[in-house]
Amino acid sequence: MGLRKKNKSPPVLSHEFVIQNHADAVSCLALGLLLGLMFEVTARYAIMFITVQYNVTYIADDRPEPVHFYEYGPKDMATIFFYMLIAIILHAVIQEYILDKINRRLHLSKTKHSKFNESGQLAFFYLFSFVWGASILSAEEFATNPTLLWKDYPHSRMFFQVKFFYICQIAYWLHALPELYFQKIRKEDIPRQLHYVCLYIAHISGAYILNLQRLGLILLVSHYLVELIFHASRLFYFSDENKQKGFTLWALLFVMARLLTLTLSVLTFGFGLARAENPGFSIAEGNFNILTIRIGCLAAICLTQAWMMWKFINFQLKKWREHVQNQIPKKKATNTKSKPAKKEPSRGNFANGAVKFEEGTSPRKRKSKVL
Repeated sequence: MGLRKKNKSPPVLSHEFVIQNHADAVSCLALGLLLGLMFEVTARYAIMFITVQYNVTYIADDRPEPVHFYEYGPKDMATIFFYMLIAIILHAVIQEYILDKINRRLHLSKTKHSKFNESGQLAFFYLFSFVWGASILSAEEFATNPTLLWKDYPHSRMFFQVKFFYICQIAYWLHALPELYFQKIRKEDIPRQLHYVCLYIAHISGAYILNLQRLGLILLVSHYLVELIFHASRLFYFSDENKQKGFTLWALLFVMARLLTLTLSVLTFGFGLARAENPGFSIAEGNFNILTIRIGCLAAICLTQAWMMWKFINFQLKKWREHVQNQIPKKKATNTKSKPAKKEPSRGNFANGAVKFEEGTSPRKRKSKVL
C-alpha cells in the first residue's frame, strides 16, 4: 500500500507563500495597530492610524450644541494606510467565503473565472459605496441645489461622514494595486485594471485635496450606480448566458451618467467658480480657484469622459458584430430546412442501365395498338 503524498507548503517568504498568507500577515499588522491603543506610550501614535484627524469645533449662535467639522492634512495618509489594510482583509474574506464557493459550482474557464472574481469584488464595493454616498446626499442640501456646489467656496470644512467616505474611497483604490499581485492577475488584464484604478485614485484624491468634495460626491454616486448595474449584469451573465437584459439598462444609464458628469462639471468650473466672489490661490485657506486649475480640472474630466465613451462604443460594436455573426449560421440553417429535397431513384434500382424492380412488382404492360 503506497504512502499518501502530502502537499508541500511553499518556502517561507517565497512568492507563493506571500500570496497564500498575505491576508493573515495584514490582519496581524492591523491588530498590532489596534493593540497600540491599549498603552499610553503608543496610543497617541496608534490613534492617528485609526481615527479621523483634524477635528475643528465651532459654536454657532443659533445652535445650542457645538458643530464638529473636519479638515484634511498630512496625517490622513496614516488613516488611509490603516483602512487600506482593512480593505485587503475584506477582499480576502469575500474572495474565500463567497466568490470561490460560487466559482466551484459554476465551473468557469480561466478567463471567465478572473472576470467573475473582478466583477464580484467590484459589485460588493459599488453597492456599499452607492448606499453610503446616497445616504450622505440625502442629508445634504447640495444634492437638490446645484448652486451650493460652488457657493461659499472653498469648502475646506467637511462633516465626519464626508471625510470618512473619501478616506475609505482612496484606501480602497490604493489597496487594488497590491491586489494585482496577490490575486495573480493575468498579464494581459493588468494594463486595463491599472488604467481605471489610477483614474479613480487621481480623480478622488483631486476632489479631496482641491476641496471639491461636493461635486465629487455627486459624480461618484451616479457613476457607482452605473458600474454596479454593469458588474451585477456580468455576474448574472456568467451564471446564465441568456440573461443579458441588464446590459441594456446599463448602456442607457451609462450615457446619462456621462451627460450628467459633463453638465455639472461645466456648470461648476465654467460658470460657478469663475464668478465666485473670492478667486485666488491659497494653500493655507484651501482656495484653488484660479483659471489654470479650473481649466486643468475641466480638461481632465472631459478627457476621461471621452475615453470612457470611446471604450463604451467599441464594446457595443464588438457585441453587435458577435450578434450578427451568430445570426448568420442560423439563417443558413433555416434556409436549408425550407428547401424541399429532390427525390431521385436510388442507384440500387438500376442494373446495367436497366431499371430493376423489386420482388412482387412488375412493369405496367402497354396495350398494343391495332393498326
